[in-house]
Amino acid sequence: MKARPALRVDAVLVQAVIAGALSFAHLHDLADAAGQDGWKAWAYPISVDLLLVAAWRRLRSDGPSRLAWCWFVIALFASLGANVATAGFLDLAHPPAWLRFGIAGWPALAFLGGTLLAHSTGDRVPVPPAPAAPAPEVEPDITPDPLPEPAPLAAAEDTPALAPADPTSASPAVPAALVDHARKVANDHHARTGTRIDTDTLRARLGVPPQLADAIAAQLT
Repeated sequence: MKARPALRVDAVLVQAVIAGALSFAHLHDLADAAGQDGWKAWAYPISVDLLLVAAWRRLRSDGPSRLAWCWFVIALFASLGANVATAGFLDLAHPPAWLRFGIAGWPALAFLGGTLLAHSTGDRVPVPPAPAAPAPEVEPDITPDPLPEPAPLAAAEDTPALAPADPTSASPAVPAALVDHARKVANDHHARTGTRIDTDTLRARLGVPPQLADAIAAQLT
């Protein structure tokens, strides 16, 4: 069977009890010296401490608020003021008029503060929203479009036959580059029309003299 842990005394809690008792006694003595005798002298420290707790609870539950901070400071000033006043700074046998006035007016002030803290929505200090993360920059796609692959040259056997050239005419020398270009023109004509290109059309497409066109047509057959 597991043994129960021994009772431990919390030093912070003990300190809070001692401080609360001393503050309670100082408030009682100050109220009694100001002419509030009997049960009324005991009601003053309860009123001050309750207002202090209510303001602190409002700050903890609703966040920063000017209303809660205002009444927290008022209650704290009343508690600290009683502690200081009973330390010999005031002649409690002959209390000044302003002290009697403040003690007499405290119940109405405490009632106002408690009512506002309990029923007012307050004016919470707005918390600025966190800045939105910047959208990642998208680099423009600058990849060039692939160039179309050149159409393969038709084989010699697939080249459409041209009309035979005149064998009697002299055939001039034809550069190989011009022959290759003429073969492309002939293939393109055959692909578009379905018929073989004739010499006149080839000559018009190439812009060459008739004899050179005949020589080219002879090499394409």
